[in-house]
Amino acid sequence: MKLTLGFRIYVNWIHCDEQLDLQSSMLVLLSPSKTLSFQDAPAAEYSEVPVFIEASDKLMDKLKRLNAKKIEGLMSVNAGIAAQTAEWARNWNVPFSTTNARPAAHCFKGAVYTGLRARTWSEADRAFAQQHLRILSGLYGILKPLDLIQPYRLEMGLKWDISAKIGNLYSFWGDRIRNQVESESDGLIINLASKEYSKSAISKDYEGRIITPAFKELVGTEYKAKMAYAKEARGTMARFIVQNQWTHPNDFKQFNGMGYSYNSALSTTDNWVFTRDVSTTK
Repeated sequence: MKLTLGFRIYVNWIHCDEQLDLQSSMLVLLSPSKTLSFQDAPAAEYSEVPVFIEASDKLMDKLKRLNAKKIEGLMSVNAGIAAQTAEWARNWNVPFSTTNARPAAHCFKGAVYTGLRARTWSEADRAFAQQHLRILSGLYGILKPLDLIQPYRLEMGLKWDISAKIGNLYSFWGDRIRNQVESESDGLIINLASKEYSKSAISKDYEGRIITPAFKELVGTEYKAKMAYAKEARGTMARFIVQNQWTHPNDFKQFNGMGYSYNSALSTTDNWVFTRDVSTTK
């Protein structure tokens, strides 16, 4: 499908030697990270502008009106993070281009993105990821991995009186993220996002299949989830999906990254559990 310029003044199309077919049939959902590595994030030959950039611009316009002290109280962060967030808001500028923005998956840090390793992807990996991987975001709503972003901090679960009738980001986004996910997923979602973010993207009335992997460690005689490991495992599974171009549900059971393996005894139809014994895993 040939891409067209349909983003009004917000579009700054980035040249690519080859047009990519972006018709999706399965979506993998990831959460963003609180931390970013923007200055050293490499550009990509192929980039897009986020689909909800106009809504993002409205949110950032609201955030620009808050000074660092107000941001500190609103977000319950320390003074340094609040000052950085305020600076990012002041520097926000559309339209996006490769000079003032970078691909989302190259910018996010944290355990999930340590596992994802987006900067190491091949051209084929990037094409598949752009078709099948989506990153949920409080500011941008939903992102393809190569969508351009500018740095920000805005968690989806934040309670923020955006207007007289909108008191949080779930209300601000409404059904927009869910509708976008449903229009692209074609009946299959692999939910590797946290509950905070997935609730903005998956409707209770979704008619397709939602597979939610969980990752657990052997602790004594029981398997338990440890978030420090689980976050990296989510990103690692997403990377395996991208690099192996898995699209069928049974494909995902092959995942063996970080020493995990599918545990049929602990899994149900769509809640899949992957386990490992950390004591035997390097």
